[in-house]
Amino acid sequence: MTTHEDWNRAIIEEFRAADGRVGGQFEGAPMLLLTTTGARSGQQRTTPLMYLPDDERLIVFASYAGAPKHPAWYHNLVANPRVTVEVGTETAAMTATIVAGAERNELYARQVSHYPGFGEYQEKTDRLIPVVALTRP
Repeated sequence: MTTHEDWNRAIIEEFRAADGRVGGQFEGAPMLLLTTTGARSGQQRTTPLMYLPDDERLIVFASYAGAPKHPAWYHNLVANPRVTVEVGTETAAMTATIVAGAERNELYARQVSHYPGFGEYQEKTDRLIPVVALTRP
């Protein structure tokens, strides 16, 4: 049986082997690898995520496919906002900032307009899906 960790590991390996491109359900989608520091463990954790380019920022969404709780990576970056981001063949240190209010809503609506599944994720959960801006320090 394939676990969520196995699935993520396969995407991460494909991303790194193919200069930041992946196939399957994510083919053609803007993807990045986000490495956070575990809030409790202190260990580095890497997660593949779709993102929305926004000028100099990269915007990610803690949708967790509409699960009732936030994903672990979100808790990690709240505890330690210094992250590492891989896009294509580039790796950069970045800072994560939670986006709120009208700006959060506008960014989420933009993502839904490109990828309607994000609208379905929000409909599936009672929590407001967090929006996170990644910027170079």
